[in-house]
Amino acid sequence: MHAEIHGHRGARGLRPENTLPGLAHALELGVDAIEFDVALTADRRLVLTHDLTVSAVTSADRYAAFPGDPMFPYVGRPVGALTLAQLRTLDCGVRLPRTPDDRFAATQVPVPDTRMPTLGSVLALVNVYGADGVRLHVELKSDPTRPDLSADPRELTELVLSELDLHGRLGGAAILSFDWRILGAARSLAPATPRYALVERATMDPAWFGGLDVDDFDGDLPAVALAAGGTVLSPDHVLVDEELAAGAARAGLPLVVWTVNDPARAARMLDLGAAGVVTDYPDRMRALWAERGLPLAAPLSPMRAPVG
Repeated sequence: MHAEIHGHRGARGLRPENTLPGLAHALELGVDAIEFDVALTADRRLVLTHDLTVSAVTSADRYAAFPGDPMFPYVGRPVGALTLAQLRTLDCGVRLPRTPDDRFAATQVPVPDTRMPTLGSVLALVNVYGADGVRLHVELKSDPTRPDLSADPRELTELVLSELDLHGRLGGAAILSFDWRILGAARSLAPATPRYALVERATMDPAWFGGLDVDDFDGDLPAVALAAGGTVLSPDHVLVDEELAAGAARAGLPLVVWTVNDPARAARMLDLGAAGVVTDYPDRMRALWAERGLPLAAPLSPMRAPVG
């Protein structure tokens, strides 16, 4: 069998998430895909961030973008209300756990003075590593229940696809979202690009499913994902059992599960036929893959010095 390892937010368990050092570390370990999150700034720039408000865990204020900036401090502000210049003042390289038992703080190596990257800078990084064989899994952050924080889903999709195309990376990318309106937009704008239907218990609702109701599909979640425009079903691993795996197979949708950090759990997902495992610890998954004799992505090194 063939199954893939996807680095979650780069390699969140090992390096700061959604940063160039984190993505580089995943490439250097060897992954089939790097996954990261993208949102839109006030000046229509695409930046990497998981949260639609600036997170106090992954971001720290350092200074104002200009003297007397009324938006400063920026932590806690909506990303969409801040410009790239404001967001680039944040230090995104040191995890600041809200609780003493933050599991990532214990394993994540800090990289102080790391800035919030743009999508364009990620695509430049991929070129530096010559990572043509590594897919770029771009999760578009959109919350249909919070339109005040979210960009228009079609505009966001158009901008992401345009940026990927501009850099010649559209053919090696996939679009991911919990907001399945984005899957529909991507289906019409770039039908050949894979579309991952992300789902967890909290989003099993017509608001997140692009208006579709799972009850109208006799509870068949993979069928809903297919109707919404998904080409891959990507559920939280706690949702995955024999029934869901069988339903995905009937719908013709590969099953890619997230976020799996325990090798024993990953082994169970492989036994159920998962085509890919999204993980914060690609190193752990590589050890499991090696034990099972599964093909492993090659570790990469920079082909030239990064620019800028």
